[in-house]
Amino acid sequence: MRIDIAAQTDVGRRKQNNEDFFGVFREDTPGLKLFQEGALLVVADGLGGHIGGEIASKLAVSILRDKLKEQPPTLPENDDESNKSGIITVLSEGIRQANEGIHRTNMDLIKRGRPMGTTLLGVIVERKKVHIANVGDSRCYHIRDGDIITKTEDHSWVDEQVKLGLMSRSEAESDARRNLVTRCIGTDPEVSVDTYVWHVVPGDLLLLCTDGLVNMVKDADIRDVFRKRGASAEIATRLVNRANENGGRDNITVIVAHISPTLGHFISAFFRKHWKRIVKLILLLVFGTACFAAGYFGRGLGL
Repeated sequence: MRIDIAAQTDVGRRKQNNEDFFGVFREDTPGLKLFQEGALLVVADGLGGHIGGEIASKLAVSILRDKLKEQPPTLPENDDESNKSGIITVLSEGIRQANEGIHRTNMDLIKRGRPMGTTLLGVIVERKKVHIANVGDSRCYHIRDGDIITKTEDHSWVDEQVKLGLMSRSEAESDARRNLVTRCIGTDPEVSVDTYVWHVVPGDLLLLCTDGLVNMVKDADIRDVFRKRGASAEIATRLVNRANENGGRDNITVIVAHISPTLGHFISAFFRKHWKRIVKLILLLVFGTACFAAGYFGRGLGL
């Protein structure tokens, strides 16, 4: 299975430290047993203002990755959203183990101050399905033909206010409390995990990101960036740059995954990246051919 994956993290323009962390693990990653084709993508955003946010995000990614090194369960033959999948089960258990491990560390080592915590978003990409488990306000988007067709729900204070009808979506996007999460990894002994199963087709794209992107770049602008197309690395760079141009108030992490891109996609992306060199080469070839033809026919005419 061919997946064009690019990941990028940036400290932003306001923070001194980067408390985000990500992981991209393919089927050839040593020890992973849960899938034969595809990838595990993970994004974590350590809680700002808490002790060891950068440690919590790294621990969470590591624990979730290690969970997939265990022997996977037997998957049901007709797996769908209604019965959930063995993959979803393992992802959810991995996130709960990350919560238990970080919470235990908090109890053992952090006696004062705010305990360390993190968001945690884990995604397994297969040929026809994407399996998602999420805690916090890091987000996953499913994009097809330049349109956002679905996304995960945030566990944030403003998102809850919108669901309760106490705040509009536009008010939530500008509210100073939009960084407050209502669910995270490590601060409580137990955690509830949201799960999703999305069906994908060749050409679909996924975006995993921390709130450092979504709080700086609206969905309409994210959609516009994807509509400009390009290789995953180009899209990831454009998204990070856009967040920084809009203020970069937080750490920014993005993972862009293009599922089974066509050969035409790679050719088009290559041309967009190197078009100046290609045009120059074509002009040189035309000029060289013209000079050769002029010399050849000139000799034939005795000029």
